[in-house]
Amino acid sequence: MTNNKSGMRQLLPHWLLLTLLTLLLGGCSFAPPLAVPEISPAVGEFKEEKLWVPAQPADSLPRDAWWMLYGDAELDALQKRLIANSPDLAAALARYQQAIAFNAQIRAALFPTIDASADAQRIRQSEKRPLRVLGPNSPDLYNDFSLGVEANYELDLWGRIRNQVSSAAASERAAQADLESARLSLQAQLADYYLTLRGLDQENSLLNDTVTAYAKALDMTRTRHDGGIASGLDVARAQTQYDTARSQASQTLAARALIEHAIAALVGEPASTFAIAPQRTEIRLPNVPAGMPSTLLQRRPDIAAAQRRIEAANAQIGVARAAYFPSVMLGAVFGYQSSDSGDFIKAPNRFWAIGPSLVLSLFDAGRRQAEVARTEAALDELGADYRSVALAAFQQVEDNLALLKHYHTALEAEQSAAAAAQRSLDFATSRYREGAISYLEVVSSQTAALNAQRSALDINTRQLRASVQLIRALGGGWSATPAEPLASVTGATSVASASAP
Repeated sequence: MTNNKSGMRQLLPHWLLLTLLTLLLGGCSFAPPLAVPEISPAVGEFKEEKLWVPAQPADSLPRDAWWMLYGDAELDALQKRLIANSPDLAAALARYQQAIAFNAQIRAALFPTIDASADAQRIRQSEKRPLRVLGPNSPDLYNDFSLGVEANYELDLWGRIRNQVSSAAASERAAQADLESARLSLQAQLADYYLTLRGLDQENSLLNDTVTAYAKALDMTRTRHDGGIASGLDVARAQTQYDTARSQASQTLAARALIEHAIAALVGEPASTFAIAPQRTEIRLPNVPAGMPSTLLQRRPDIAAAQRRIEAANAQIGVARAAYFPSVMLGAVFGYQSSDSGDFIKAPNRFWAIGPSLVLSLFDAGRRQAEVARTEAALDELGADYRSVALAAFQQVEDNLALLKHYHTALEAEQSAAAAAQRSLDFATSRYREGAISYLEVVSSQTAALNAQRSALDINTRQLRASVQLIRALGGGWSATPAEPLASVTGATSVASASAP
């Protein structure tokens, strides 16, 4: 017992020295200062819109229910089904959970490891073994029973472990942003599909009304032909208009079926059992304040993910540089060992060892230098990726602001054209009944009116879809301060109701 105490007293100065060294070097890190690439030149406002107000901080944006701006209960229900059942979203969540687990695994290196071991062996040693256990007369066969506990802890003098932890934590936050980006992308895709489907419902309703009106026109021309008033050419032209409208209606139904199937896949349901009832509803265009361009970098989850990957790569440089320095491990083991299994846990059978170990690579043929170069190049790559993602974000916002602004003007012009075409059709129909013009002019007016009506519906749908893409480009959030509306949407006048002569 006296020898044990003496040995411990001899080790105490060494432990004090190591503790002091740890305190002095505990803050050491070879990771370079973090520098996120700047997007230059600095942008003060979006080019396509000058009326936006500053946005709220990213953590307060109402990101989860932006689709409710469209005021459609069925879209709200579909979004809930998407969150609950989407396989793509489930896969993104699983990737995030993997990142959480990996971060926890790396963080474990900050703490000591403690292992327990137990052995029970029957050993036969060689007769020619040097330094036999009990000398030349030791038995060839003997038992070895041991029970022990071992603890190890690496002193993070150079910041290698801390940088690994920082890198893993940044990677976890990047995976979380990836999950939010995947969620936003799927939600925007669903809203886009839904608005497209409702646009097709409106167009199909218009075409069905048109088919009904053209059928009446065909009956009227046949009656006039039977009475000797109209020619067979008039009947043929009326038949052509009627059949063309029927074909267009069928084509619209085909396009709608494909969109419906795509929505089924998004919400995780078989297309064979999924259906959305047709509905001719007018969906309002929401107000989407875009905020200042600088705030876009805060609220886009893909930009946040790119920035956090820069943080992870920056920390990895510190890990690579720390490999040039020795690793210091503190270890301790305590246990019992005996050849007698009956009573080996007693003081004479006790053993222990305690002390540090140091490992330093003296020659590696340039491996560490190559690793440092690799991590620095990886950081450069991720910095370029960050700039690319940020520039693409500005482009997407500007694109959709431009689309909304110009679609608004185009819709007003197209609605005016549809109204004029309707007046032309009414006038041509009246003149035809009076026998003043041929049916060809009625056909031309019918075609112009229907095309203008369909074009107005198409522009309206594209305007709504552009608003979805703008919200997506903004990161799914908007300012709580009211802003000027992007555009006003008014319903177009149906041409079918008055298209029959």
